[in-house]
Amino acid sequence: MKSSIVKYLSIIYIMFIGITSSYAIEIKNLSVAVDVAGKQRMYTQRMLKDYAMIGLENTFGNPKNDLKQIMHDFEDHLDSLIAFNQDDATAKSLQKVKTMWAPIKKALENPPSKENAGKMQEDLEALLKQANEAVGLFAKQTGKESGKIINISGRQRMLSQRMASLYMLKVWGVNDPKFKDKMTKTMKLFKDSHEILKKSNMNTKEIDDLLSEVERAFKFFEVMNKSSTKFIPALIYKKSNEILKNMNTVTGLYAAQEK
Repeated sequence: MKSSIVKYLSIIYIMFIGITSSYAIEIKNLSVAVDVAGKQRMYTQRMLKDYAMIGLENTFGNPKNDLKQIMHDFEDHLDSLIAFNQDDATAKSLQKVKTMWAPIKKALENPPSKENAGKMQEDLEALLKQANEAVGLFAKQTGKESGKIINISGRQRMLSQRMASLYMLKVWGVNDPKFKDKMTKTMKLFKDSHEILKKSNMNTKEIDDLLSEVERAFKFFEVMNKSSTKFIPALIYKKSNEILKNMNTVTGLYAAQEK
């Protein structure tokens, strides 16, 4: 029974990786730039999740390959954003991201260790904050309410991976005295943001349906947050990726409404 579940989850992951992996990025307008920049936030937390999975020696979803791909995508997206951007403040913000990324990339190329996991978490959280600044500046450039919605929607992708990475580190045994506070704040921001998206006048039936699916998947984290039972990495991975996949589609649908 257990092997059947693992096989099923592996098939789902293979389908998922085909959606999230990307190579050359073409940024056609500011709304797409907000979407692409938003993925950078998500990548910081997904890299942390993969780092912990490798440390746990859990091969579900092939985290070693996923980490390499996400590192490549992060750099590819960053170069594309820098090439597209024409705003001075945003250019400075993106350059800070590039400067911070160099030592993190080098550290990620080394085998994960529990001793270095705390430092890796701190560095990726700092990179997340800087990437978030860049997204906000791109959203501001749009001068439209739609830029805010695309930003919020894209941030949900990051929050899905942040919830998962926090739990992965906990399963690994990495001591984080702020774990409970971080998880509570992350889940509250996700839930509050979800309510904002549900009320957006940019919603279509497809978006509404996807948001409903996301809400059902999020309940898994709400239940797990109240439970004291042992966490199962494969299930955490699966549920976080379900949210990521659907929110990636939703964000793309919002961005596509801007010509």
